[in-house]
Amino acid sequence: MNANSTKPYQDKKVWLRGLYMLIFILLLSIVKFVAFAVIFFQFLSVLFTAKSNTQLLTFGLSLSLYQYQIMMFLTYNSEDHPFPMAKWPEPSELAKK
Repeated sequence: MNANSTKPYQDKKVWLRGLYMLIFILLLSIVKFVAFAVIFFQFLSVLFTAKSNTQLLTFGLSLSLYQYQIMMFLTYNSEDHPFPMAKWPEPSELAKK
């Protein structure tokens, strides 16, 4: 075995990613709570006005994209760090359809 090679559990990058994963798991639980609030208020908006609130629709879409980015990072499908280490996801016209 090489003196320069390190075992995976000795690699600081692996531990740093693990720390980021714990942070994003905590953020995901907060985001899910906010998503439930958006769902509740959107339901009330439709219930009392018979129309969807467009600001809640836009925020709900960006919140969903953020949850997707977190899950992609947590499942090792992406190396890109989600918000707050990157820009908040903006809903595009393609994502709205």
